Amino acid sequence: EVQLVESGGGLVQAGGSLRLSCAASGFTFDDYTIGWFRQAPGKEREGVSCISSSDGVTYYADSVKGRFTISTDNAKNTVYLQMNSLKPEDTAVYYCAADEGPFGCTVAAGPYYGMDYWGKGTLVTVSS
Repeated sequence: EVQLVESGGGLVQAGGSLRLSCAASGFTFDDYTIGWFRQAPGKEREGVSCISSSDGVTYYADSVKGRFTISTDNAKNTVYLQMNSLKPEDTAVYYCAADEGPFGCTVAAGPYYGMDYWGKGTLVTVSS
């Protein structure tokens, strides 16, 4: 059974940092694309970042470029999202998702919103 479990969310002041983790089980990271999405109250889900495990292609939304970094530890089947210089507008529930194959993340379009597997999310709250 495929499972994705996010952790690392919490309350942080503006300018602070958090590192989100997404622990995956039931599949091999090497064969999947991993994405981070977020959804703020009353807003549509946004693709924040993604990485293709096969070739290392990464994508960042303009809203987080230069502040967020995605990385993977294939040995631990875990993907991370390091978030620095957090802003109140980063407040959202953050989800990780996985899609089989290398095509779920492109530099032009970002992460594929119809990914195969999704975690339940972790809440990030940034206070001003």
